[in-house]
Amino acid sequence: MIQSTLRRISKIFAVLAASGAVGLGALLGSLWLEHGSELTLPTPTGSFAVGRAIYDWTDDASMDTLAPVPGTKRELLVWIWYPAAPAGQAAEMDDYVPARMRPAIGPAGGPLKLLTRDLSKVHGHSARGPEMAPRPPSYPVVIMRAGASAPVVSYSTLAEDLASHGYVVVGFDAPYRTFAVVFPDGRAMSRTPENNPEICADQQPALQARCANRVLSAWTADVAFVLDRLERLNAADPSGRFTGRLDMTRVGIFGHSFGGAAAAQFCHDDSRCKAGIDVDGQPFGSVIQEGMRQPFMILLSDHGDSSDPVGRQIRANIQSVYDHLPAAGRLRVAIRGANHFLFSDDGALLKSHIVLRGLRMARVVGIDGRRQLAVTAYCVHSFFDAYLKGTRASRLDISSPLYPEIQLLE
Repeated sequence: MIQSTLRRISKIFAVLAASGAVGLGALLGSLWLEHGSELTLPTPTGSFAVGRAIYDWTDDASMDTLAPVPGTKRELLVWIWYPAAPAGQAAEMDDYVPARMRPAIGPAGGPLKLLTRDLSKVHGHSARGPEMAPRPPSYPVVIMRAGASAPVVSYSTLAEDLASHGYVVVGFDAPYRTFAVVFPDGRAMSRTPENNPEICADQQPALQARCANRVLSAWTADVAFVLDRLERLNAADPSGRFTGRLDMTRVGIFGHSFGGAAAAQFCHDDSRCKAGIDVDGQPFGSVIQEGMRQPFMILLSDHGDSSDPVGRQIRANIQSVYDHLPAAGRLRVAIRGANHFLFSDDGALLKSHIVLRGLRMARVVGIDGRRQLAVTAYCVHSFFDAYLKGTRASRLDISSPLYPEIQLLE
């Protein structure tokens, strides 16, 4: 979250530097005010209130293949957003980021502090551990994967919106590959450099796939483990909250960036996946040549007319995945003006008019970040409504006059 924000904002400094000290001073002042101001994430659009629970799950049967010490067991910090009982039952609203995690996720000080939000001032819409909504008796489950090394909480906008439409949304942070993970007992673990999938993009094509597939196999194994534990939770939740409430016959998965690549490969590998979405992720793995049988949507940002060799290869791989999808259950959609990095909560956190003007001048964004999140949330819940809740036998028409930014690609 921090590193990607720094890369994006640095472009603004370059643009505004040409305007002299006045422009730079105005930017610094705006960033300082924005850093400490209160901000609430976009309101979920569904009819359900949203609850959130956090778990520490350890896999006693398998080792973490990306851990620096051989023999380390897989351990994940699991976040669950879910349809909650109606408000009015004294449910306490949860912090956007729990206080114990903020020092690890947020910057300690210096210039980075100006380029980020004070996470204690950011507010979501999730209550802390309320009972599930009583009806219907069970809900579809959707796994959510963050991009690259980002913490899953930075996708709360999409998770809360999907939960408000009647889904149990499950994301997780993994030690040694998520930027920072803080477990309930206070243990903090950071990503190791060799497990950052972004480094694979800088390698030669012959080595890039090998580098990415090493990390990808661990990511998909994490998803399989989480589904195993959800089945146990559904059978017998010690708190009673989730017992019998998870419909494990209707499981979907979506992810952003490398998380989208993991979503595609997992659907190829595991028949428990019934529908999936890749949000602007470069595909890797055997899914490129072999495809999958499940309904799947490829949701893209606005990549313009890029024609460099790397871009052409990525488009060819996306085309191959698309060509191998079932005709009645495949969608390829672009959001006009959307930026790759603003599918996370960063799209909501960047509100400064000076910052946004600089991003537009640098041609980094084409639409407002909150608008991008709104279009994305609509696409995500509409797709899962059709293929997890519905019995759709034909292709979904996802276009809407409310969201003219949606561009259907054949």
